[in-house]
Amino acid sequence: MPSSLSTTQAVRYWQTARFELNLAKPLVMGIVNVTPDSFSDGGQHAETSQALRHAEQLLREGADILDIGAESTRPGAEVVPLASELARLEPFLREAVRWQVPISVDTYKPEVMQACLDWGVDIVNDVWALRQPGAEQVVAGHPRCGVCLMHMHRDPQTMQTQPMTGDVLTEVDVFLRGRVNALLGSGVAASRVVLDPGIGFGKTVAQNFQLLARQSDLLHMGFPLLAGWSRKSALGAVLAQDGQVPEPAQRQMASVAAALMAVERGASVVRVHDVKCTVDALKIWFAMQQQVHTA
Repeated sequence: MPSSLSTTQAVRYWQTARFELNLAKPLVMGIVNVTPDSFSDGGQHAETSQALRHAEQLLREGADILDIGAESTRPGAEVVPLASELARLEPFLREAVRWQVPISVDTYKPEVMQACLDWGVDIVNDVWALRQPGAEQVVAGHPRCGVCLMHMHRDPQTMQTQPMTGDVLTEVDVFLRGRVNALLGSGVAASRVVLDPGIGFGKTVAQNFQLLARQSDLLHMGFPLLAGWSRKSALGAVLAQDGQVPEPAQRQMASVAAALMAVERGASVVRVHDVKCTVDALKIWFAMQQQVHTA
């Protein structure tokens, strides 16, 4: 059975349905939530016209990929019925796929994955890492779509009431290796796979920062990493003063700092709300990196 790649065989591009994404420079994935209840921007882009305008703005700001979600995975979020999720996604995606930019759908339902791939979506971004019945088969049955496998402890309804215990890096590493091996065993090419350690999904504040500090240790599997720190509660916990935790939209600078630290530790993709400031920060980082390599 195929196994994880070694670091000497590390994937240098991300194969998606319509695009081969070059990972020589870190890519910025801009978040578009067509939901009424996402933790950071719930309701702001729930209407299709609003979501499309927001997506266009993210592209103008330099987003390399658009990640579209129609069901919140914030702690305690209610499950969205299948029909409602599809109804939120379809009008947006049928227009957005015409723009000829990489489109990712943030979903764990196999029926939604299949419909979105049929509409022309390029990437499946699954917080359940294809563990829902039928999800792995949908991705394996598509010849080229990209996939992001994320670690999540428990489920969105209970993950923060009973967070992880033990060594977080070991737990995440073992889980992701298992999911990778299962997917490669289904015939999915390694070039289609990106891994996400799942910041905030059932981890304590300390565990999230342990993952950041030791993130490069996950590169031994040979797969690109996606980091999703944007506006997360762990940042708010660190920024809190006198018991006052800043609202998600007030965590912009901290989000950019975390994204840069994630890239420094090997992340190939950063998933963010605040595209322009992240893109600007990465331009400075990349200019510095070029001088390091030519010195």
